[in-house]
Amino acid sequence: RAITILVALVIWEALAHSGFFYQDVIPSSWKVVYALYQELISASFYHDLGITLSEHIVGFIVGSSLAIAAGIALGSSPYFRKASAPYLNALGSTPKIIFLPVLFLIFGTGIESKMAKGALSAFFPVIFATILGMLLISEVHLRVGRSFNIARRHMVTKIYVPSMISPLMVGLKLGMAIAVTGVLVAELKFANAGIGYRLSNYYDEFQIAPLYALIIVCFSLAAFAHVGMSAVQRRFTRHESLDAETTEKLQSQR
Repeated sequence: RAITILVALVIWEALAHSGFFYQDVIPSSWKVVYALYQELISASFYHDLGITLSEHIVGFIVGSSLAIAAGIALGSSPYFRKASAPYLNALGSTPKIIFLPVLFLIFGTGIESKMAKGALSAFFPVIFATILGMLLISEVHLRVGRSFNIARRHMVTKIYVPSMISPLMVGLKLGMAIAVTGVLVAELKFANAGIGYRLSNYYDEFQIAPLYALIIVCFSLAAFAHVGMSAVQRRFTRHESLDAETTEKLQSQR
């Protein structure tokens, strides 16, 4: 990994001094590092970062919660799942940016519309993953729940969610990534604060080094979020690896 970073820096510096691009389109890495330092000591940066994180967190929680509830409902009802599948597939494959003017009209141009955009972006990958997870639940588990006449909420918490945790976590990771993209796009289009607004200003003013510095910040936050979600996934799927180890031991004993 260290060698990869070193090679990337060498290639970057070579391109910066090659003369193939307009001046400062690819600035020296030292200028980008200095711009990153300037961002990290700026109070306005943390103000914009806090706004973007708030929009993303609220949008992701709302969108993924609605998606999980809808996915469980559709996954447990073959009739409604088949009836809604064409519409979900069509909406899921539609670029969500086309709904941005409608969201601005409904929620205004404040942070509410960015939260709504994040929720809309996170909704579809999570609902598809939830429906898939419901279809992968063992019929034996479902029959056990029905035979004991378990209440609906206990079926969800004791059977549905634990059985589909792997595909659900994949959908949540994808939904988190797409949600932050949706929030940044909304901020780029119309905002007066946030990381997207800051990126737009740097672009308009042709401040390229700070632009790359913000890209590094976004990449780093996305990497940390991915690591965190992967740790949560390993925590909740630990029983699956234990079951696999137990099965292997029993097979070896036979």
